[in-house]
Amino acid sequence: MSEKARNRKPAILIVALALIAAGLGVYLKGEGNGKLATTTPSPQGAVSRSLATGAVAAFVVKGERKPVPEIAFTAENGAAQSLSQWKGRVVLVNLWATWCAPCREEMPALTALQSAMGSPDFEVVAISVDRKGLEASAKFLQEVGATSLKLYADPSTDALSKFQAVGLPASILIDRQGREIGRLLGPAEWNSDDARALIKAAVEEPALAP
Repeated sequence: MSEKARNRKPAILIVALALIAAGLGVYLKGEGNGKLATTTPSPQGAVSRSLATGAVAAFVVKGERKPVPEIAFTAENGAAQSLSQWKGRVVLVNLWATWCAPCREEMPALTALQSAMGSPDFEVVAISVDRKGLEASAKFLQEVGATSLKLYADPSTDALSKFQAVGLPASILIDRQGREIGRLLGPAEWNSDDARALIKAAVEEPALAP
């Protein structure tokens, strides 16, 4: 073998080892699934499961956001309302009833959240599904001091079935495109730092494609 050929061997070996190392790095980035890594970074500020902690640990983030069902309800003055009227804003829909003890427990935190974070970008939309209607629901809100919440009612309880809510209270967080970010069943301390961080992330996340 010539001297030139012998000198080429170490160089070829070094190149081969470098290629193997590069391939192994790609494999590991692909989480060991044998495929090339094709990671898509999450949008800055997007709501993630890591925000479901502490006071809102029971909040379930949807893996795929789907449009929320269209529901009909009425405002305090009897005017017809629909969730499409809030499109372009982040909304926390809260389904409640006057006979629901956990709802009474939770309502002060919801009204505090609305007072602290309510804006053109965010609103707590608390909808009573009490069959007694607007009058009984208005009395309830007055009793618990929920002065910052507007009165909305669905005495037909249609919202419960359309949202597939298995109990009360039920809170559904909706993005600006009218899609469900996630939900929390049962009462929560919505005026906590954990809850505010969750809402803040939803408000600040970039507009996602419909």
